Amino acid sequence: MDDIINATDEKDQSIAELEENWKRALADYKNLERRVSEEKDVLIKFANFVFIERLIPVLDNLETLATHVKDGGLTLIVKQLTDLLKDDGVEEVRVLGEEFDPSEMEASETVEGDDGKVVEVVRKGYKMQDKILRPARVKVGKRKE
Repeated sequence: MDDIINATDEKDQSIAELEENWKRALADYKNLERRVSEEKDVLIKFANFVFIERLIPVLDNLETLATHVKDGGLTLIVKQLTDLLKDDGVEEVRVLGEEFDPSEMEASETVEGDDGKVVEVVRKGYKMQDKILRPARVKVGKRKE
């Protein structure tokens, strides 16, 4: 009789151990699924970031062309591309008249003007989800003494 009770206890213990291992494996799998999903999201965001970074010079060229060639179709294309980028969270870094901020801007030269203020934008800067895609290139004011 003691043998039967011992065998039953061993089986109960074995079942409890297997159940515990199963729960641990299930938790590990769920964690792995979550990590893979997060890594996939990061990879997609990085790929979008890189693609948009390569697309910005095209927008620059189209905007430059639109200033020289007055064409309604070209204006529409520039607006569509700008709206498309805006929909993906890309926004122009607004710097004109602001204090020079090296985290968002590059100074191409200093010119006469208010000390430390952006006087002119040489090349637009862009950010996406609070990350700088490209810093704005600006001319910074300096008072004549």
